[in-house]
Amino acid sequence: MNQLINIAEEAGRLIMTLYKQTSVEMKTKIDNSVVTRADMASHDYICAAITALYPAIPIISEELIRQADYARRKEWKYFFLIDPLDGTKEFIKNNDEFTVNIALIKKDKPILGIVHAPALEITYYAEKNKGAYKIINNKIVKLFPQPKASHKIYVVTSRSHICSKTQALLNTLASQGKEMTITAVGSALKFGLVADGSADIYPRLAPTMEWDTAAGQIIVEEMGKQVTKFGSDEQLKYNKIELVNPSFIVQ
Repeated sequence: MNQLINIAEEAGRLIMTLYKQTSVEMKTKIDNSVVTRADMASHDYICAAITALYPAIPIISEELIRQADYARRKEWKYFFLIDPLDGTKEFIKNNDEFTVNIALIKKDKPILGIVHAPALEITYYAEKNKGAYKIINNKIVKLFPQPKASHKIYVVTSRSHICSKTQALLNTLASQGKEMTITAVGSALKFGLVADGSADIYPRLAPTMEWDTAAGQIIVEEMGKQVTKFGSDEQLKYNKIELVNPSFIVQ
């Protein structure tokens, strides 16, 4: 874990050297998402560093030009799932809400995850059956379940990807008679806020990819919470034929 946290933090330092520049070098990918020089610098560093430590474990990264074919992927017992810069839009907007996400997947479930927010100097991490932790002010804090207020509900939503379905769900929650506070946040930080008790629920009904959620999922699961398909009790699974996630709820 310490080695992987160090890799995430070093990737974060690389990102920060390119942050808040007057001109952000960026390109539009085939799926119309944006990639910057910072995305690629983080990707190149993380992949090289992890491969040096674990040469036998394959990697799926958002910025790989070509992902491994499913016929090969489905045979993997373990693989790393990486988003080298989650929240590229937030990076471009200079609002600090972007993260480096590193997860280790066993078959179809995350068993280790790191969500590092370099601009905020916060890191969440967890390993299966070993609890969840937060590094803040250079101190490691073990996370414990927080009591819920019976008359309040704290909701965290995407800052850049709110949709009509999400708004309809928020309207439904508001009709339940509880005092509702909604906070919009970028990147996988939303998982961290649910994990540390700052938020009760994170609904995501707009599209995401597996690398957006895997690291955050194990962190909230180690807090006794779940990431489930919207309208179902089924947990999100990984290494699917298509790497797109279904709509989900974190709570």
